Amino acid sequence: MLLANRNYNLFDDMFRDPFFSRPFENASSQIMKTDIHEKDGNYLIEMELPGYAKEDIKADLKDGYLTISAVRNETKEEKDAKGNCVRKERYTGSCNRSFYVGEQVSQEDIKAAFTDGILKLQVPKDVPKAIEQPKLITIE
Repeated sequence: MLLANRNYNLFDDMFRDPFFSRPFENASSQIMKTDIHEKDGNYLIEMELPGYAKEDIKADLKDGYLTISAVRNETKEEKDAKGNCVRKERYTGSCNRSFYVGEQVSQEDIKAAFTDGILKLQVPKDVPKAIEQPKLITIE
């Protein structure tokens, strides 16, 4: 019988989860390990997001800040041979990181791909500032 083993604690597995073993103030940087390289006039950002699906990840650009966020909700349930619930766990976690990329960078300038738990972003290093064309005012 599972519970007869005095060395087994139902909560052991749950508290081994990375969510519980990291200080909260550094959780995003621990989970979202990031490498940034410069190549051919671009910044190449590689961010590790193990356990997340492409649908769990969002990247947005606002006021020159590129923000990557990931949210995961998971439920695990174990039942015995009779179908009775022996253990049920729920995990909800989110993390995010922001990088200043410049106010000249637009959403269209950034290319992103997610493969095998790695988010890869290509951000142009120097985007020429758009020259505003003079707008003529009609004089009546």
